[in-house]
Amino acid sequence: MARGDHLVHGDRTFGCLLISSTQGHSGKTIVAVGLCKLLTQRGLLIQPFKKGPDYIDPSWLTIAAGRSCRNLDLFLVPKEKLIQTFEQACEKADLAIVEGAMGLYDGLDAQGTTAEIARLLKIPVVLLVNTSRMTSSIAAMVMGYQHFQPETNIAGVLLNYVSGSRHESKLRNAVEKYCKIPVVGSIPRDANLYIAERHLGLIPSRESNDADQSVKRLGEKLKSYFDVEQILSISKRFRMPSPSPIPVKEKERKEGTQVKIGVIFDQVFNFYYPENFEGLRQWGADLVFINSLQDRLPQIDGLYVGGGFPEFFLEKLEKNKELRQDLWKAIDQGLPVYAECAGLMYLSQKIHWQGRSYEMVGAIPAEVQVSEKPEGHGYVMAEVMNENPLFPIGLTIRGHEFHHSKVSIKKGVKFAYQVRRGHGIDGQKDGVLYKNIFAAYTHLHALGTPSWAEAFVSLAAKEGKFRR
Repeated sequence: MARGDHLVHGDRTFGCLLISSTQGHSGKTIVAVGLCKLLTQRGLLIQPFKKGPDYIDPSWLTIAAGRSCRNLDLFLVPKEKLIQTFEQACEKADLAIVEGAMGLYDGLDAQGTTAEIARLLKIPVVLLVNTSRMTSSIAAMVMGYQHFQPETNIAGVLLNYVSGSRHESKLRNAVEKYCKIPVVGSIPRDANLYIAERHLGLIPSRESNDADQSVKRLGEKLKSYFDVEQILSISKRFRMPSPSPIPVKEKERKEGTQVKIGVIFDQVFNFYYPENFEGLRQWGADLVFINSLQDRLPQIDGLYVGGGFPEFFLEKLEKNKELRQDLWKAIDQGLPVYAECAGLMYLSQKIHWQGRSYEMVGAIPAEVQVSEKPEGHGYVMAEVMNENPLFPIGLTIRGHEFHHSKVSIKKGVKFAYQVRRGHGIDGQKDGVLYKNIFAAYTHLHALGTPSWAEAFVSLAAKEGKFRR
């Protein structure tokens, strides 16, 4: 298909498709990643999106499409901003592919579902169905999804776990006869399609030694299972919504005053939203990326440490003693640090896991125990209760948490947040305030907490100038 065959929107061509399913753990990521890759290989510019706050699936979608995946989450980001960032991210793309979360109608509430995103952005949905031990009943299931919320545009069905050609024929006939929508693909039960998993879902792409090859193999395999022309035809039904313009404050930059914000970004720490980086840059930050496993600390004015899975790299983190000592010294001298989840763990004194203890930075008087079961998992609402350099007292923060660890905090530490929903550090509080550190289990999205980037860059500029 040529680049010009897509729907015309304004003076450019564009199409959009949302991959959803009847339930979670159904293969949506495999399908979305594979589809992004095979369409990219056809010469199309694909913009990927992921519904919800997840970091891991977007890392694979980013590799498949060669463009940064964006999250679409109405709990974290106001509706108008979500529409605007969707449209901006789609600039210069030929096609957007959105991967849903859980089942089509599952979510925090009726406004937090994949279906709500599809309706808000007017995206046609392809429904992935697990067809194990099912034939004509698939029509009843799909019709139920069609009629549950008729304004959700279910435009096609993708069959998964199909046992053979006879099985496929029965399924296809039932869907097309009773549901009046096409079957756009059929994936056999023994297709052997997978990306390695872990307790929070798939393994992050940055931890995979052959991520590029895994994605390429997925694209090649799925090519024979998909009706690509039918999928592209469905995507052409999309019409871009028109958001209300949102004023964006721009910080005036002065020559020689750019603030250097260090970001630990590597195999260990890689849970970051692209918008958080963009927000920091918008307010004048020059981002300096640091590898926690092999680098020393460069000259920076502030440090941002995101989430990840440090428990799988504890020996290597401990081994880079030079960086840990550099960080301890810089923090002791007043370096501003904003850390989330794994970043909080890394800044502690020790991490205990599987009967062993590992020395960490030691900048926060606390120790961490990694647990087998989740300690905090889901959306967070927290109220700022103590004075801090980033947020005013009384502000309500929306975020999310996904952690299999708990922190034992020693005396002399204050907390920024009173947790209203979620777990945080102890079920009641989150956001360690110690020296110039602000460290929490709660992950923030810059579009939902726009004051964060401005406040952190301003703090780094002020303290960095003092430290120099």
